[in-house]
Amino acid sequence: MSNLKRILINFKNVNDYSIQFNRWFLISLGVWPQRSASKIKQIVVSMQIFIFSIVVAVIMIPCTLYVCFEKKKFGIRINAIVPLMHRIMGSINYWQLLTHNKDIQHCILHMETDWKLVRKMDDREVMLRYAKIGRFITKFCAIFMHSSAIFAIAVKAMKTTTVIIGNETFKMYPMTCPPHSKIVDIRFSPTNEILLSVQLLSTLIVSSSTVAICSLAAVFAMHACGQLNVLHTWLKELAEEKTYHLAEQKLAVIVEHHWRVLSFVVQIENIMHKACLGELMGCTLSMCLLGYYSILNWANFDAAKIFACISFYISYTFNIFIFCYIGEVLTEQCKNIGEIAYMTNWYKLHHKTALKLTLIFMQSNYVIKITAGKIFRLSIATFGDIIKTSTAYLNFLRTNMTV
Repeated sequence: MSNLKRILINFKNVNDYSIQFNRWFLISLGVWPQRSASKIKQIVVSMQIFIFSIVVAVIMIPCTLYVCFEKKKFGIRINAIVPLMHRIMGSINYWQLLTHNKDIQHCILHMETDWKLVRKMDDREVMLRYAKIGRFITKFCAIFMHSSAIFAIAVKAMKTTTVIIGNETFKMYPMTCPPHSKIVDIRFSPTNEILLSVQLLSTLIVSSSTVAICSLAAVFAMHACGQLNVLHTWLKELAEEKTYHLAEQKLAVIVEHHWRVLSFVVQIENIMHKACLGELMGCTLSMCLLGYYSILNWANFDAAKIFACISFYISYTFNIFIFCYIGEVLTEQCKNIGEIAYMTNWYKLHHKTALKLTLIFMQSNYVIKITAGKIFRLSIATFGDIIKTSTAYLNFLRTNMTV
């Protein structure tokens, strides 16, 4: 039994297979698009979103005040910037998922329709291959992002800190996102344990938001690549068609499907560009600071903290690479349609049919871009620039902080 038939037996449809993990993440955050939901379910989801927003804000706002106004050395306060940036980026992603809920639903319905339109088993196998790639990226991103975030909190809270107040001695668990001391004093129990638990929950929420937006981008992009590869097959088959009327019908289907794929890519760009900008800027700054933390911890030879910094650094690098890789692949695949059409035996077609291929050539000349905030084009070259920029900031920070 082929993989496609096995999946069709276990799932209602192959589209359900391709978005399975995305659905889990979005439901856990309360942002899964609901086609028809009862009033009670809508209220429950709204309460879920409200509670999650409060949990993140309870940690993020006091930590922001701590970084800006706490009367401590900047070298101490700087340790809270990366966890704070992690929550800011996660909040942006959560907001994007909420505001683009209908657009996400439209993309999911678009994918479902594509699976119904493509009937040939070979074409569906091509689409399935790319769906598996999207699932793999989703699983890898989820495991790596969650494990890195939880491990960073665990390393921080593993060792208790002794606090002496007057004649009394207290033990407390340090926090990765400490609040401003004038808002809440985390030195005493049970405030310390409660806020530590809230911090862990907020970490899971913002990490899930980042995983959700990254996995959606991966699954949508891989689906578009699968559709473009199906078009490659159709173009090659078109050149072998000897009947004029059948060739005309096939060309009409190809052109219509080409426009359909391109419109889907534009929808991906509209959903992702703001989140991509937040990830690009936040990850660049965080990677710089994580490198600085690693240098400081290396001097003290704190192996656990060094490992936590490295795992977080790799996680941020992976997230940025995924967005840049998606942008690069989609742009190249869209351009390749024109090259594939030109490399077919188009000269064997009727001259009127061959002339209409110029529609595909002209559209392929228009470069499809996935951008960060409509400013930076996401590509492998951009990924290299981000690494170089974060390294330059690290060198600047290391030099100035040493001085």
